[in-house]
Amino acid sequence: MAVRAVRGAVQLETDDAAHMGERVGALLTAVLERNGLSGDDLISIWFTATPDLRSDFPAAAARHLGIDAVLDVPLICAQELDVTGAMPRVVRLLAHVETGLAKPDIQHVYLGATAALRKDIAQ
Repeated sequence: MAVRAVRGAVQLETDDAAHMGERVGALLTAVLERNGLSGDDLISIWFTATPDLRSDFPAAAARHLGIDAVLDVPLICAQELDVTGAMPRVVRLLAHVETGLAKPDIQHVYLGATAALRKDIAQ
């Protein structure tokens, strides 16, 4: 097993806690499914949110999925840089995982419009 990093992002339609939970949950689920991972493979997850998202912490969605309490996975949130012209209402994640996948086989997950953020690695 190797330690790998998996990137991902999702854009929210509105700054609403329930909507954030739904969209971040969908992102995290897609990251796990597309890479053949289970919660036990997670080492840690960094979440960032653009400054226009204030309704909740992105890590709360992972907590609702049972990621931290059940699996003892460290989660942390940070604010994304406030860059002029940046895509609004975006949550990004960087998950560190244990996997047998080679680096080129990692599936980075950019849902919806966020695929434009990293056309080079979006799946």
